Amino acid sequence: MFTRRRFIATSAMAMPAFLAKSAEESYHGEIIGHGDFKYRVDKKWCKADPKKFPVKNCHEMVQTPDGRLFLFTDEAKNNMLIFSTDGELLDSWTLNLKGAHGLTLNTECDQPFFMLCDTRGRVIKTDLDGKILMELNDKKNRATNPTETAIGPNGDIYVIDGYGTQYIFQYNSEGKFIRKFGGKSTQASNKHKFMQGHGIALDTREKTPLLICSARLRNEFKWFTLDGKFVKSIYLPGVYMSRPVIDGDFLYSGVCFGGFENDYRGWPNRGYIVVLNKDNKVISAPGAHQPKYSPKGDLLHLYQKKPVFKNVHDVCVDKDKNLYACQWNAGRVYPYKLYKS
Repeated sequence: MFTRRRFIATSAMAMPAFLAKSAEESYHGEIIGHGDFKYRVDKKWCKADPKKFPVKNCHEMVQTPDGRLFLFTDEAKNNMLIFSTDGELLDSWTLNLKGAHGLTLNTECDQPFFMLCDTRGRVIKTDLDGKILMELNDKKNRATNPTETAIGPNGDIYVIDGYGTQYIFQYNSEGKFIRKFGGKSTQASNKHKFMQGHGIALDTREKTPLLICSARLRNEFKWFTLDGKFVKSIYLPGVYMSRPVIDGDFLYSGVCFGGFENDYRGWPNRGYIVVLNKDNKVISAPGAHQPKYSPKGDLLHLYQKKPVFKNVHDVCVDKDKNLYACQWNAGRVYPYKLYKS
């Protein structure tokens, strides 16, 4: 694997600039996806000046009720970049977070707020202008390297320690510790445990809300009750997913890594997006081959078809059902917009 990665990296470095640019431009305007979930790729959507508002990794993005798009980036100069749906930069602010990673939007007393995760150990509640409203500070029961949060119907806060202990920590709305569950295991038989529990969200598609979590290195989504009891999981071979994003009856996720036709391992620059229906069947995979299932109902191995993306870290669904693909380790590119076609 090391030799192959080194070869890929060396080849990319040796590629003439005009060829690299040509490859990048060749997918602008292309239609990708399957069935009713096809999209036109716009790689030039963002109109921000990269010299004034640089990004390192575009980790996550959400749309607020007023239609603005908030992009969370680990560039400490501007952790939050705020856009219109036309790609115009409206504003920015920062908390000088070098490990900015998880961005969760919720409301309290009809007022929207963010829960932010810094993988260096901080979980912060802010208003939309970046004012800190609360920070979780339980020294004994805390995530060492938090990656994402979810908010329960009663305001409980769930923090997944995706780059640390792999536990999910549950607090009440005031930050008081309630319990932890999950944890790390390399054994696939331990369904309630994780290998890189990367993302977490509230799944509202059923009558009783559940927590849905991504176990990236196992290619699994896992579901838990709100008091931490394991319910079920699904295995998506070849899908090294990022956080789960629920929109209506559908589940979206960016795929950060992917394999090749006969190689299930997670290779860099092999990303794409998956869309699952209410039955948790993959119905579209923009950037990948068409999803197929075996006669037994098992998803067949998914892998990238065209290198439209490098490493998709998040996908944002706007009010018009267009998508925004945020990428990690992708040459400091801004999000691509995918217009629903």
